[in-house]
Amino acid sequence: MTASRRAFFMLTAGAFVAGCSPPVGAEPKAASDARTAAFADSPFRRLTDAQWRARLSPAAYNVLRREGTERAGTSPLEHEKRPGVFHCAGCDLALFRADWKYDSGTGWPSFWDVMKPHIGTKRDFVIGYPRTEYHCARCLGHQGHVFEDGPRPTGLRYCNNGVALRFVPA
Repeated sequence: MTASRRAFFMLTAGAFVAGCSPPVGAEPKAASDARTAAFADSPFRRLTDAQWRARLSPAAYNVLRREGTERAGTSPLEHEKRPGVFHCAGCDLALFRADWKYDSGTGWPSFWDVMKPHIGTKRDFVIGYPRTEYHCARCLGHQGHVFEDGPRPTGLRYCNNGVALRFVPA
């Protein structure tokens, strides 16, 4: 194994050991993306932490409100193949069409495109190098990260936490 691969694996392992989410009590960071401005008056932006905890399962709360990451290979949505739409589990905003989903081999539901007006993005340095995090534009719920190693036509991989999604069959 080369030194750079070893360093990558050490950083990745260290991030999971240290925890990939912000400290308890920290609110999700506001988006720097202008697309979220369209949803600035959303009632989902006014929910308290206690209201979010009551609305979401503990796993969904950890991902959507604390920017956590679910364990790879644990989401049944990774294997969902029916026609339909994937919605934010926090506020039910449509995010992905089912025909944009593909098997990335990563253990998380992955998509090559997203309903762009419905997400916001920001830079994330949690594991020691910059990544692009994306979140629901309406409720600011963390969804996952986007990478430039996806299939055509976009070349993008929206790597999503399954627990942050709700599937609506067609």
